[in-house]
Amino acid sequence: MASKMLMLYGAAMWLALGLTYLLSLNDARTLREVGIWLKPMKFMAATALFAWTTVWLTEGASSTVAQGSAYPGICALIVVTSFFEVAYITYQASQGAASHYNNSDRLHTLLFGVMAVAAVGLTGSQAWLAWEIVSTRVSAGLSVTTWGVVLGLSLTFVLSTVSGFLLGGNQPPAGPGLPWVGWHLSQDIRPSHFLGVHAQQLIPLLGFFADRFCGAYAGQALGAGTVLYLLAWSALTWTGLSH
Repeated sequence: MASKMLMLYGAAMWLALGLTYLLSLNDARTLREVGIWLKPMKFMAATALFAWTTVWLTEGASSTVAQGSAYPGICALIVVTSFFEVAYITYQASQGAASHYNNSDRLHTLLFGVMAVAAVGLTGSQAWLAWEIVSTRVSAGLSVTTWGVVLGLSLTFVLSTVSGFLLGGNQPPAGPGLPWVGWHLSQDIRPSHFLGVHAQQLIPLLGFFADRFCGAYAGQALGAGTVLYLLAWSALTWTGLSH
């Protein structure tokens, strides 16, 4: 039931993304030289992918967790925290106003802080899920695929939380950046934050392919790939903080 709810929630976010895109076609307003609807659409897409990936990893790694008492709480935490972020960002866009770094008055300063708390809660759901998977599978041993899931979920929490707080204190440069994503190659923490958030998908995929194609060296391949991932995140974080 919880997985079905999360799948429907993800589908609703994809639908919202499509409707927002159609709305953006007739709205030329910009904020810091970027279309006002770009940020809501990116958050809708990321939220949909996050929700669906959570279901995929849980059902694949441990059916016991998917049927356990903790899983509905994990799913509810994802929905509540991510929906607040998407709703607030979308509302602010409709007003032509910033959501992030908006300290124009006490209310907006407070809401910016609440967004930070919600973001930690959202990624914290993945650490909680990793703990539940390890708890149910440790007695039988964890396959390389399952280790990839656990590492991916754990790194999602750690890396995205660190980069998220760094991003909260370092506003990216104004103006359009790279195509599609809008990032800049320096003084911008968003690329490292992207790697932090999407460790949820990329590290489990690494574990999956290592388990199937690397034979006896699957564990070493997962370990090496994870180290390279951490080095890439560190390099992007350093670049994002450089001036």
